[in-house]
Amino acid sequence: MKTCGTCGGHWVNNQFYWSTGKVGDELDLAGLCCNQIGEERFCINPRRGEIGGQTWGGRLKQLEILMSEL
Repeated sequence: MKTCGTCGGHWVNNQFYWSTGKVGDELDLAGLCCNQIGEERFCINPRRGEIGGQTWGGRLKQLEILMSEL
């Protein structure tokens, strides 16, 4: 098992898991966490730097849509 000291995510047999233990997507991790940290911080996510997956901006848009529907 490999664990990221920055986000707490871990990989078991090359499968990424969130720090909660739920199976995750490396690209979502990159969009939400890894791409937000400075270059000086160590990151083990192989998809760091790639564009895509979930982002905080995308989640905010989803919330705004839900709020407008209320």
